[in-house]
Amino acid sequence: MGSTMDKIAGKANELAGKAKQAVGEAVESPRLQADGAAQEAKGHARQMAGDAKDAVKKATQKVADAARRNL
Repeated sequence: MGSTMDKIAGKANELAGKAKQAVGEAVESPRLQADGAAQEAKGHARQMAGDAKDAVKKATQKVADAARRNL
């Protein structure tokens, strides 16, 4: 999956997790709150994976550009 898709899916999971937590608080369900917190963390991690892919792509491009200049 590409970095943009990771970021989108991560944000969606993060928002869904926040919503679950809010519902869990409203209905006083610790389990739903915990599930929401876990989903939010999963979403945040997925966004970070997308950021990492972007960083690797940029670093690789810099190395490739430098190699081309030296040829």
